[in-house]
Amino acid sequence: MADHRHKRDADARRKPRAAFVAGPIALLATASAVTLGVLATDSSAGDLVAKDTTAHDTAATGAATASPAVPRRDAAVSRAGSRLDAKKLQQAREAEQEQAATLRAVRAADTRLWTTTLLNLWSDSTSEATQVGTVDAGKHVLVTGRKADGRVELVIDGKSRWVTAGYLSDEKPAPEPAPEEAAARTAAPAGLSMAPCPDPGVESGLTSQAVYVYRSVCHAFPQITSYGGWDGHGEHSSGRALDIMTSDKALGDQIADFLQAHASELDLYDVIWWDQIWTPVRSSEGWRDYGDHGSATANHMDHVHVSTNG
Repeated sequence: MADHRHKRDADARRKPRAAFVAGPIALLATASAVTLGVLATDSSAGDLVAKDTTAHDTAATGAATASPAVPRRDAAVSRAGSRLDAKKLQQAREAEQEQAATLRAVRAADTRLWTTTLLNLWSDSTSEATQVGTVDAGKHVLVTGRKADGRVELVIDGKSRWVTAGYLSDEKPAPEPAPEEAAARTAAPAGLSMAPCPDPGVESGLTSQAVYVYRSVCHAFPQITSYGGWDGHGEHSSGRALDIMTSDKALGDQIADFLQAHASELDLYDVIWWDQIWTPVRSSEGWRDYGDHGSATANHMDHVHVSTNG
């Protein structure tokens, strides 16, 4: 029994010894923790913590509180401003190029054409152009050859000017009738007219008598929209002939009858239609066979041909 108690006592003594060992270890751990806490209060360690905390707070509060939104707006404004500046620069360059092209065209112009009617002069070819004057009919004007937006470019007093296309001709137009002649023709017989027609270009190169025929037919038969005036063959080369374009036999007959009825007032030389010819000097013979000339056009089956004596 004595031995048994001695053994328990020995065990009891070992337990306090373990406690004595654990105590210093715990003290050492506590001291280390205190030391780390002291280090955490160091100013450099505090800066790092502040930076980490700021980053953490920013992430926690979300993008709505983040400041980079302002630089992004500034950058967008800057890009828009840059695009506007680039556009203005491009427009300035295009304007300079257009001015240079206009100057080259004006300097290189060497062709002259005749104006066939009174024309407005425009500062450029666009719909926003400013009217800067007029040019009379029968003027021999210098052209550059440039065309745009339904207008052609002229050189007037060394400057670029634009006029409506379709009213310039290689041939000098017939002179306007004298005032007394014009007045007499204004009071034309019933059915005849000297009022201008929608397409004054037809009159280019025609004699005043042929113009009288054209205007009379134009107003008597407004459904006719195509005419043949001056050209370099046959009676047309004299400026005294006119082709009234139609393939409608009934309509062509009406036009031919109209011309016959007014042959004296219009001073006609001949009328040719549908492979037949009629002349005032042989009017008693009526319509005579014209003969086959090889095609519908040559046989005057697609137009009524009329010519005057003067």
